[in-house]
Amino acid sequence: MAFLISTLLLTSFAILALIDGFYLHLIKYQLFNHAESQFEHLTHTVRAFLFPLIVYFLFLPQNCLPCFYIGLSFVLLDILVLGIDAWVEKDSRTFMGGLPRWEYILHLFVNGFHFASIAVFLAIKMTFVDNDLVIVQDLSGENNFALFQFVAKNLIPGAVILAMLHILTILPATRAYWNHFMVKWKCC
Repeated sequence: MAFLISTLLLTSFAILALIDGFYLHLIKYQLFNHAESQFEHLTHTVRAFLFPLIVYFLFLPQNCLPCFYIGLSFVLLDILVLGIDAWVEKDSRTFMGGLPRWEYILHLFVNGFHFASIAVFLAIKMTFVDNDLVIVQDLSGENNFALFQFVAKNLIPGAVILAMLHILTILPATRAYWNHFMVKWKCC
């Protein structure tokens, strides 16, 4: 049941992150085009790159203890960057009168689902045997593990594309191209 819960949390995160990180930040509000929001956009870019790395190193490898620790390091870095992002968000949204309450609530759910999926996974991956913490190397025999791996593997390409779009909008030359494209595509 735990892998089913983690899969549901991971999927919920991915859907809400797409709405928040792609639609709201890159299309609707275009945070990268506002001087006061550029640092916030940078923190979003770092987190956009960390997510596929977390999935790749923490969720996917079997029998790779160094991969587990690398993935855990990315999780800790993600928490640090999230704290920085939350700290600067109030000032970075002055151009739009502050962060809308509903977007604040969306951020709570996005990050809640993200870290809950990680917490559930860690609860499966780590156990106590004779008062010693043991990291379970092979989870392939667990119920719903194949579904979890399938979802995790299939999130990586989209997450990498979203991270690349964040980079595209940071660099001045490619930001101009993005803005030109968005003028033609303006729908929302």
